[in-house]
Amino acid sequence: MTTRMEFAVTGMHCNSCGLLIDDEVEELAGVRASTTSIRTGRTVVELDGPVDPADVIAAITEAGYAAEHAG
Repeated sequence: MTTRMEFAVTGMHCNSCGLLIDDEVEELAGVRASTTSIRTGRTVVELDGPVDPADVIAAITEAGYAAEHAG
């Protein structure tokens, strides 16, 4: 069963920003996929295992952006 988490992301200015975020987040164990939209300012993470939201935020921060768990 796949579950989802959503994060509000700030600091993006182009589609490449979203690709950078997705690359970082998808390296986390338990993450199946990450989809970031500059239009909505959101990253949706699909999980196939347990993932701490703080780890996703840390990955987004590592990519150079700010984020907060949005559900």
